[in-house]
Parts: sequence; C-alpha cells; structure tokens
Amino acid sequence: MNELIQIGAVSPLRQRLIDDMTMRRFSRETQRNYLRDVGRFAIWLGRSPHTASTEDVRQFQIEQQDAGVPPPTMNSIVAALRFFFSHTLDRPDLARRLVRTKHARKIPVVLTMTEVKRLLDATRCLKHQAALSVAYGAGLRVAEVSMLKVTDIDSTRMLLRIERGKGGRYRNAMLPEGLLLLLRDWWRAGRQQGVLLPEGWLFPRQSASAPISTRQLYRIAVEAAEAADIDKRVGPHTLRHSFATHLLEDGFDIRVIQALLGHAKLNTTAFYTQVATKTIRAVVSPLDRLALAAPEPEPPDG
Repeated sequence: MNELIQIGAVSPLRQRLIDDMTMRRFSRETQRNYLRDVGRFAIWLGRSPHTASTEDVRQFQIEQQDAGVPPPTMNSIVAALRFFFSHTLDRPDLARRLVRTKHARKIPVVLTMTEVKRLLDATRCLKHQAALSVAYGAGLRVAEVSMLKVTDIDSTRMLLRIERGKGGRYRNAMLPEGLLLLLRDWWRAGRQQGVLLPEGWLFPRQSASAPISTRQLYRIAVEAAEAADIDKRVGPHTLRHSFATHLLEDGFDIRVIQALLGHAKLNTTAFYTQVATKTIRAVVSPLDRLALAAPEPEPPDG
C-alpha cells in the first residue's frame, strides 16, 4: 500500500507532511489541496514518493500535460510537490525538476457598486450578509473569511487580524465603520442563536464547533447573485476583485491596495488596472486633445 495514501491510520509520511504544513500555519484549505495534489502524484507513481527519481517527476508532468490538465491545476500541483519535496522529503533535486506552466490570466469578473449592494441585500440571513460583506468590505479571500474568529476583530484600531492568510502569512485588513456595525448586529443575533462564542469562529456552521466552509460561502454568493438578478458569474472572490477595482477607481495608491489585499507581488495587484473601467474612462485620449489644440498659424506668403 502506498505510504502516503494508505487507508486507515495516517501514514508516517503523510503525518510528516501535515506537521510541516501546520508548523507553517497553512490554512485548512491549503493543507487539503496539498494532500490531494501530492496524493495524485503518489497514485501515478504507484509506490512511496520518497523513492521517486528526477525522471519520475519529469515524466509525471509530461503525462499530466498530455492528459489535458489545465495550467492553473498543474501549477497548483507543482506548488504542492515543491513544498513536499523541499521540506518533507528534503529532496531539492526533485523540486528543481518541477516546471510551472505559463498561461494567460483571465480578466476577473467585477461587480459595479450598485450590483454589490443588490447582492448583499439579496442574502437570505444576517450571517450570510455579514460574511459576504467582510469579503467585499475588507477585500478578504474566501478562506480568510471562513477562518476568522471573533477575537480577530480589533474595533479599537478598526482592523481585522488575518492570522490564517495565504501561505500562513499574518496581516491586518481594514475594518470599515459600516462593516463593524453589521458585525455587531451579527454578534448579537449569533449569541441569541447560541452559535457565537467569545473566542469562537466568527462565521460558524450550524454549531459553534467548526467554521463555515469555503464551499458553503461560494453557494451563498451564487444564490445571492441569482436572487439579485445579476447576470454574471459570481463567487466570494468576485467581491474581493470588486473591492480592489473600486479602490483603484477611487484613486487609492496601488501599493496601499497591495497591502490591503495581502499580495506578495505588486504585479498581482497591478492586474486590476485592466478592469478599472472608471479609471480608463477618465483618461483623455491624445486624439481628443488634438481637437482641443489651437491650430498653428500658417506662415505668411513669401
């Protein structure tokens, strides 16, 4: 039985991978994805991954590409295997053989401010409205919304503490006044329902023992968009895209937006300039300036 994917008790190698990810404070979703992707390689290999060769890694990528695995999926697998080979197996020679696939990034779907309001108003309950409002009002990733705790709200400094961000990184997100008031309404309602605890999850499931899943947050966003008659493909991340685009259109410095989003690289944030239509419309074309320019006088006849 493959050492990483054996059924029943967790194998030593799988537990070591889990420990390595937990030590670096990877989110539950990231850990689940890494286990899935490393398991995919283990199933293909047919034996314990610690016996893999550089040629195995090369052949795996070739066959995955030939099988039509999309570039974003392949790059996710590469990220998981790089971590596994580098940290869990201490095999940097294998990690160096992994190649990311270049692909054109799609322009994200962005809602207008009117559409955002319609979507939030169309949610079925206060909990759903508060969760989606956090995604838009603070620009959080869906996994970050899911993992928020009540103690992450810093009403004194008007911040949300993100302790389980992408890659296990810590950061502070903004806490708008209107969002704080909404969260206080949800706190009172959640306490009455018995699902909110002083040090518990901000958005628990039906009981207080576990946080809402990212899949459930996605369904909430889709249902709200349908109820609001929004004819766009919408998910929780659409609200994060809209947050960044609206800030850019309002003239905020792109480096400030980068910090608020928790982007490691500025070029990731700069991508939103392609969808900031308000900013594009504000630019005066040189052609229009030609029409405004005074005609140059013709030289007198000699």
